[in-house]
Amino acid sequence: MLCCRMSETPSKSVFVSVAEQSADEHVAAVIRAVHAAHPQVEFRGFAGPQMRAAGCECLEDLTAESAMAVAAFKKIPWALKLMRRVSSHLAEHHYDLALTSDSPALHLPMAKRCQKAGVPVMFFIAPQTWAWGPPNWRNKRVRARVNRLACIWPFEVRYFQKAGIDATYVGHPSFDRLSQITPDANAMQQLRGDADPLITILPGSRGHEISEILPGQLEVLAALHQHFAKLQAVIVVAGESVREPIHRLINTIDESARPRLIEGDQQRADAICAADLVLATSGTVTLEVAYWNTPMIVMYNTNRMLYQLIGRHLIRTPYLSIPNIIAGREMVPEFMPYYTSTDPIARRALDWLQNRGKLDAVRADLKATINPLVKTGAPQNVAREVLKMLGLAESTPP
Repeated sequence: MLCCRMSETPSKSVFVSVAEQSADEHVAAVIRAVHAAHPQVEFRGFAGPQMRAAGCECLEDLTAESAMAVAAFKKIPWALKLMRRVSSHLAEHHYDLALTSDSPALHLPMAKRCQKAGVPVMFFIAPQTWAWGPPNWRNKRVRARVNRLACIWPFEVRYFQKAGIDATYVGHPSFDRLSQITPDANAMQQLRGDADPLITILPGSRGHEISEILPGQLEVLAALHQHFAKLQAVIVVAGESVREPIHRLINTIDESARPRLIEGDQQRADAICAADLVLATSGTVTLEVAYWNTPMIVMYNTNRMLYQLIGRHLIRTPYLSIPNIIAGREMVPEFMPYYTSTDPIARRALDWLQNRGKLDAVRADLKATINPLVKTGAPQNVAREVLKMLGLAESTPP
């Protein structure tokens, strides 16, 4: 559907595209930062609700079409149709720059269309080619289609520059949000009560994550209940869309052992900081847990057959969770991309909880590894790069 009417082309025009809710949030902040310096720059393209609120004209909202893992294969006809539409649109409208974010399976083909139309491309949140092999042809494709990468990790800059790709470190967008939150000591104390230990569960923000990962997290919790009479647990509800399936699963647990549910950024931070241990699904949320220096066990349970047929031949990195990728070693246990039993997970959790010195060592390790990487101002940093590519760098966002 068309979200809004096209307006007259301004002196500088940027074609934008996001396909995930998180990217919609990140690029919306970039748009606001650009407009703070140059309100006349127009943004138009595939935008989510937050980008529209920031002043982006919308051709279609692709965040409603986002697909993960196996579901992505069902989207191929839709993606091909979208690429044809992009080519037609770029032929009819002038753009000075294209800004795409994340979702490389969609945006690298889109970048190819942009290059063919003579529109330079900036890619925010670089494709993780360092995790997938073989790397040569992947980086060759990125080099041919992307003029500049805005990387969220320092190690990515070195990696891509070695491959001849223009890359710059802008910081992780999550650091800006997290830096605005101060854990509430009183709320943390209320969460803990007389819990010994307190377990915080982060089951994910998508329906398939709840159905595939939360049952295993609850199995681990049940195993730990056998060893700790005062154990209590909190489950963080990431949004309205997952509230009902979470309720459905925890209602099968005896009421005396049923975890409490909380929602909201502040409450999530309080629950993470108050916890002795976090059971987290894989993804950006593990960066948040690491930011607060809380010990965690990372779990994911993808389609086993698909991984055995395809995934295991492609993945090059020895680690899959963000904290371990950053460290280049196992800082926290990761049971992914799938697990066949939760018994080893429960044993690892029990070992930590019965040896508080190990938990303290993990906290110190996370602090020493993650804190030096914290760089705020990602939207402003990306906006500066956008303005440079637009030839407007003489006046940059604060």
